[in-house]
Amino acid sequence: MYPIKLESTWSKYISPAGLRELVWNTAPYLKTRAADTPFLKTLHAEPEDSVYGYFEFCLAAHHTTVATYVPTDVDSKIRGLLWRDTSDQEQLRRMAAKALEMHSWTLDGFSLRTVDCGRHGIVSGHDGEWLSVAAGALGRFLGRGDTESAERVHEAIHQELLREIAAFEYLLPIQGRELDVMRLAMSVTHNLGDLNQGISFWSGPVRNSASARQFERLAQENASGYGGAFRGPCALYKELLASEGHRHYPLRAIKCLRQSPGLMLPLGPFFDDYGALLSTTPLLDGGGRAEILEALVRGCRKVPNQHGYYRAIAGFQEGSQRAFAQAAAALPASAGKLLKEMRQKVSMPRRSFESTYVKRVERLRNAVNS
Repeated sequence: MYPIKLESTWSKYISPAGLRELVWNTAPYLKTRAADTPFLKTLHAEPEDSVYGYFEFCLAAHHTTVATYVPTDVDSKIRGLLWRDTSDQEQLRRMAAKALEMHSWTLDGFSLRTVDCGRHGIVSGHDGEWLSVAAGALGRFLGRGDTESAERVHEAIHQELLREIAAFEYLLPIQGRELDVMRLAMSVTHNLGDLNQGISFWSGPVRNSASARQFERLAQENASGYGGAFRGPCALYKELLASEGHRHYPLRAIKCLRQSPGLMLPLGPFFDDYGALLSTTPLLDGGGRAEILEALVRGCRKVPNQHGYYRAIAGFQEGSQRAFAQAAAALPASAGKLLKEMRQKVSMPRRSFESTYVKRVERLRNAVNS
């Protein structure tokens, strides 16, 4: 069977050239970086003329940008649409193999939203992106009756979920890692949501399959899957972190933040160090700092109930009083007024702010041990 030609595929979706330009726009430093990883080589080359080739290209674009300020919008393609664009078994299996390979791609230079979980490895939002793509593969194989391929992908998803459970159980009892427990809770909960997004493309009898029953809606408060092991991290997220899981639209227009991977956002709401970096890094000039400070100030009002931007502003001021004063003086009058109104919240000491999260983790720790 001949592969589907990409003239039809590309006519429905953004072209590889257009997608590549979106990558360079949000991560311009990648344009001149050596193609030192398989996925960067993919981005710098022309894709194979097949659905598989376009899928591989989209995976590379997604992996390199999903933790940047302006991720490329290919989620629906790699989670569902492209899996439907071919019935060629060889292509589907190649796509699944590439999707499984994606899970081992490096995060160095591509994300600061990671948590080191010791022997259980690094857990990040990229794991959720991978889960959603793997779910796309699983649903397609289940629908086609390709039992061998379905079992292989099902087991890979299952092992990743077990790893994230083990990572949480490993970190929870460690004194001094309470904020990392919170960061991990955010990643794990988002990852379960991404898995659901992949499953949302399933249809027909597959929606009622054993895989759907095992993997779907694990983040719900009453979820019993995996012995209820995900209830702990999901409860932490729901109680204290849900408002921090937004898409950071206020920062998307700030192009000076895109010039280095070191300026990417870490996991919120613990942005004090991020704010301090903004006020001290030689990568930013006075105009850039003022632009960022304005975005953070306006973001505090645009995103209700979040705390991360307040902490970034606090860190900005703590990092360099001089840089903060210069940036504040350059703000438009309306933004300057908002900044003055939020001084009390910004002035909260870092330790006082973080203590709420530390105490919540301690309560969970004590409940587990009782």
